[in-house]
Amino acid sequence: MITLYTWGTPNGYKISIALEELGLAYEVRPVDITRGDQLTPEFLALNPNNKIPVIVDSDGPGGTPITLIESGAILIYLAEKTGRLLPADPRARIEALQWLMLQMGSVGPMLGQAHHFLRFAPSAVPYAIERYSKEAARIYGVLNTRLRGREWLAGDDYSIADIATWPWIARHEWQGIELARFPEVKRWFDAIAARPAVQRGRKVPR
Repeated sequence: MITLYTWGTPNGYKISIALEELGLAYEVRPVDITRGDQLTPEFLALNPNNKIPVIVDSDGPGGTPITLIESGAILIYLAEKTGRLLPADPRARIEALQWLMLQMGSVGPMLGQAHHFLRFAPSAVPYAIERYSKEAARIYGVLNTRLRGREWLAGDDYSIADIATWPWIARHEWQGIELARFPEVKRWFDAIAARPAVQRGRKVPR
């Protein structure tokens, strides 16, 4: 059994969506980051970096429990555990992994900064708003170019790269982005949004 420690954020949705797509049994432990649950000694024992998501898999490698932090690492682990959502072919596999790394290194951090300064900053910071709004638009342009002539980020196969990226694009309005400006991204976004497993995963935690 997998225990998922999560909250309703893009990084949290990555894992609940993946678990739903893979059909793995899991139980949810909500970590209310608005109340500081991520700073409790109990949670810090799981992740000293005080971030969600975290999973504990009672049936880890060799049949022994494993605790995992960092959403990208968790996605790779789940894909390898099941043999799904990450191509077996070496060339296709590295294609998926490179776009997963782009999400981890650029899509999440930069879009997160954009929606922080546009939506949550206690006062307007014009330099930060301009900087991260421009970077958000640039990243959407990169994704739009990549998806031209491809169904999914890694090519023919829906993968953990798509699952990792989609929840951040789901907050495009928070980032000041009009999705219609990026028609390839919109096509890809709508196709993923229609998947039943994605719809279920986006409701976790309830």
